[in-house]
Amino acid sequence: MPRRELERLQYERLRDRFGVDRDALADQPFTTKSDLRDAYPFGMLRVPRDECVRIHASSGTRGKATIVAYTRSDLDLWSDCCARAIAAGGGGPGTLVHIAYGYGLFTGGLGFHYGAERLGCTVVPASSGHTTRQAQLLEDLGAEILCCTPSYALAIADHVEDVSRLRLRAGLFGAEPWTERIRGAIEEALNLCALDVYGLSEIVGPGVSSECLEGLGGAHVNEDHFLVETVDPETGAAVPEGEVGELVFTTLTKEAMPLLRYRSGDLASVTREPCPCGRTFARMSRVKGRTDDMLIIRGVNVFPSEIERVLLGFEGLEPHYQLIVDRADRLDELTVYVEGAVDAAPVRDQLERALGLSARVEVVERGSIPRSEGKALRVLDRRA
Repeated sequence: MPRRELERLQYERLRDRFGVDRDALADQPFTTKSDLRDAYPFGMLRVPRDECVRIHASSGTRGKATIVAYTRSDLDLWSDCCARAIAAGGGGPGTLVHIAYGYGLFTGGLGFHYGAERLGCTVVPASSGHTTRQAQLLEDLGAEILCCTPSYALAIADHVEDVSRLRLRAGLFGAEPWTERIRGAIEEALNLCALDVYGLSEIVGPGVSSECLEGLGGAHVNEDHFLVETVDPETGAAVPEGEVGELVFTTLTKEAMPLLRYRSGDLASVTREPCPCGRTFARMSRVKGRTDDMLIIRGVNVFPSEIERVLLGFEGLEPHYQLIVDRADRLDELTVYVEGAVDAAPVRDQLERALGLSARVEVVERGSIPRSEGKALRVLDRRA
């Protein structure tokens, strides 16, 4: 759809759903996760509870879980968004899609499941866990598309004996921040094209945005359903297009729990430059970090993604790591555990230059760091 028509559709839906005109959007207050928690469990519903056909919930790793409800129409739009993501990854009727996201209250597995079926794909609902069996199923059934978290894709790759026996062409990976170096590691390990899929349960789940095969480097936001803004995380003021800010979403078509200007906590940039694939949706960058992921260690702001960038710049280090933050004698200490076969000293020196503070580096044997079957637990902050 041409941008002008798309924006007209967006603002018609904004007015119909919230009674807000385009020019008044920036004056509306933000909605935050605290609002959802304060309204727990059903205080944010805008339809009678008996019109809801599904309940999901966030993981609750950063506090009380947030409850998300769906009407039948909400499930349809979610399925459509996930179907678009799979289609952008080359899927179509008959494509065999292996889903290794968890099923249950977490939105990952079921979102991709219904999206794949909506597209006419053949679905393998493997869920997460039983990692050796996952690798065997990929080989035996000949899946062409793999859907899971990036960290779990690497865990599965550890159990693949001969990648040439796989028929994978693309992978749809999301639910946790990951970097270009992790993308490269997955692509090398599984011989596929790794695509970023973004979502958050409060908005709908996976499928809020997704990369296409033709235009790697930006995930298309499904703007007919979600209006996206980028704001300064401290002031809430809009940031210029192309600059990193906090993503703010307004749901334009959700019935059960529509949200106006929801602060995601995710840091990324948005561009409306044309994509080689021809889609006219805005594209968001890979998430650079979260406003609540930042660690303050001895007065220095540290993002785990910056540590990952340094670690994966060393040939010989595996894409598995864990950060331990502790306090000894009232002084914060950062210890970085990483797998590989290199000397720790140059890694420590490079981290100190990049972060502006010292850290202990422990290079451990391959397989020593626990593998995740869902969202990777990269940081353990023991200071509390």
